[in-house]
Amino acid sequence: MSEENSQNEEFERQPVPQKSWKDWRSFLGMYAGEHAAGTEFVIGPLFLTTGVSAFDLIVGLIVGNLLAVLSWRFLTAEIAVKNRLTLYFQLEKICGKGLVKFYNIANGVLFCFLAGSMLTVSATAVGIPFEMEMPKLTDTMPNGLTWIIIVIALGIVTTFIAVRGYQMVSKAANWMSPIIIAGFLGGAIVALNQLGVGSFGEFWDIWGEGSEPFPGQIKYTFWHVAIWSWFANAAMHVGMSDLSVFRYAESPKSGWTTAAGMYVGHFMAWIAAALLYSVYLKSGEAQAMLAAGEAPSVAPGPLAYSALGFFGVLVVLLAGWTTANPTIYRAGLAFQTLFPKMKTSYATIMAGAIATAAGIFPAFAMKLLDFVAVYGFILAPVGAIIVFDEYLSKKWNLIPRFAEAKGLNINWAVILAWALAVFAFYFYSVSTGTFLSFLTLPAWLSCGVLFLLLSKWVQKKA
Repeated sequence: MSEENSQNEEFERQPVPQKSWKDWRSFLGMYAGEHAAGTEFVIGPLFLTTGVSAFDLIVGLIVGNLLAVLSWRFLTAEIAVKNRLTLYFQLEKICGKGLVKFYNIANGVLFCFLAGSMLTVSATAVGIPFEMEMPKLTDTMPNGLTWIIIVIALGIVTTFIAVRGYQMVSKAANWMSPIIIAGFLGGAIVALNQLGVGSFGEFWDIWGEGSEPFPGQIKYTFWHVAIWSWFANAAMHVGMSDLSVFRYAESPKSGWTTAAGMYVGHFMAWIAAALLYSVYLKSGEAQAMLAAGEAPSVAPGPLAYSALGFFGVLVVLLAGWTTANPTIYRAGLAFQTLFPKMKTSYATIMAGAIATAAGIFPAFAMKLLDFVAVYGFILAPVGAIIVFDEYLSKKWNLIPRFAEAKGLNINWAVILAWALAVFAFYFYSVSTGTFLSFLTLPAWLSCGVLFLLLSKWVQKKA
């Protein structure tokens, strides 16, 4: 194999060899870049729209992000380094080729929608010089030809980077993340000055004891913030999607590098973005919208531009890319398993095209809190099947990786456990109005237990 081919090899259906292992620094830059990124410019302001209090927001984020880091370190990274397989190939061994294709469609499409929302974020920055009308919080459809052209152009560039494979995605994150982090810090400092904040007490008073949520939003408490921030990336950690990333790690200790993403991105960056939105809420435009019973727009580009000028535009553009790049890469791996003879690069182009189409519609970005909760809730329980199979199958006198051992196309224990857990708890959420993220952990545990119980029946029949 030539050196070039070796560099582009993604090891989709084999363990990553030792020569391709990477130390913790490769993951530090990737996680800092991916999670101090485009989503943060939307999620931070959206927390303000829920009327959350200062204590509930700040302490809730500290606790929730810690739980997310621990999930990556002691579940995802441990299994990833032990087996060094992609999520998709490891899942295929448990549930069979026929069933994994169904999962990969759902997984890949949801990843594309997330990546599309990041193209939406970047487009709000690129559109500033063109005086483009920005999408409103309630918008679902594109608002003009300029918007569509910008999103398509961004989709092409982002997909080009993702097509180059993990090495290029990691390098791009390392290049971009310092600029993005500097942008968030700079934006927060400027916003604090504009708000006249001179002490920690005045900073605390921005949220204070909380307020009524904006029209169309629900009220967030400490538990909403803590549990939502834990499971905002549920598909990646307890859902095991990042097996595909950490399979390259020299040691499971690389899982600690996710703290850079959580506390730089999902703490500092969320709060910085919320401060930028706080400045906007004091404007005459925002006050008029609130007086009319409307939720003011959450457009990251203009928010960053008002604080940092064209450097803010650059930060938002890069922030969208650093989330969209690895997300399209993951989606490409999912689609590649549907067509094993297809090159990963072609599957990634397919993922980029779907993400670009999704990015044209602002709804995915404007409803990001709800979308991320649903996305994690659907995908996370599959991770429980991998965890329970890895650690508990033999203790229950079950055959691990049963589909591979018996040559099954479909392991019915998997599909029944996943479907029962997801549909039961989703129905409970809808019928009772329970916050969906509160049910992600019960659904995860239930799916794992159901998998073991149903495996007893399936394996006895086999």
